[in-house]
Amino acid sequence: MKKWNPTAMKWLKIIHIILVALFFGGIMSSVALNFGMNLGAYEHTLDAYRSMVRLSDRIVRTGAVGTLLVGFAYGLFTNWGFFKHRWIAIKWMLFILQTIIGIFIVDKLMMANMGMLETLHAGALTHPDFIRNHAYRQYAVTVQVILTLVIIAVSVIKPRKKRKTS
Repeated sequence: MKKWNPTAMKWLKIIHIILVALFFGGIMSSVALNFGMNLGAYEHTLDAYRSMVRLSDRIVRTGAVGTLLVGFAYGLFTNWGFFKHRWIAIKWMLFILQTIIGIFIVDKLMMANMGMLETLHAGALTHPDFIRNHAYRQYAVTVQVILTLVIIAVSVIKPRKKRKTS
């Protein structure tokens, strides 16, 4: 397959940075909403959860799917490949783990609590499942933030990168 030229590579990098900023910015906004929520005030909690759902649907997913597509472009159309370097494989594994946590834990707990808020109204705030879901979601989002920071560090440091010989 034909590899992209340096100009195309620069545009791919720009797109990648923008998408990662959307992804990470959406997650960090969700963290702020989640930790800053007043669980004693129904309307405030409902608004915060609605905002988190919108962030997840519009910002985080756009960044995540876009980042995945850019990753495929890097693997297919550049000399980087998918597993040529160990640090790239580590990034892929961490991204997959982070995505699994986001889809199967963070979003599932968020939607369960949103459903309780819509059906039980203020009663949801004292429901044990709601409280547990909220706490677990906080832990899972914190793990997502840590994984993102590790991915960024791996991208910059490139551990065990092949050395050039002089």
